[in-house]
Amino acid sequence: MTHLRVSEAAALVGVSDDTLRRWIKSQAIATATDDAGRMTVSGQDLAAYASLSQAPDDHSTVLRSARNRFVGLVTAITADTVMAQVDMQCGPFRVVSLMSSEAVRELGLEVGSVATAVVKATTVIVETTPPAAR
Repeated sequence: MTHLRVSEAAALVGVSDDTLRRWIKSQAIATATDDAGRMTVSGQDLAAYASLSQAPDDHSTVLRSARNRFVGLVTAITADTVMAQVDMQCGPFRVVSLMSSEAVRELGLEVGSVATAVVKATTVIVETTPPAAR
């Protein structure tokens, strides 16, 4: 299971370290201690709070043509023997990916894992209300 330092967990849910520490205290979020003696939070427990967040920065140094990159937390995985649905909370956005169950295993994805959703699409639909309705 993924365990994140408080600073990492706070960044993933878009709050300050102090806010996350208050949540830990007031919401009784379970913590552990890593080998260096730092407080950690399980990614699985953090997933329950991810929908309250802002999108964290993507610090990847990999160059790619896809501009839409969403760093987030895996919040659910529904898999059968062939296919899987992976739900991620990327800041305030829910991203859903369909992939093979084999890919989920190879990537080591589990609820609470930190991952980046990379979206490259040729169709982007934009909606708005009619000017008279605004």
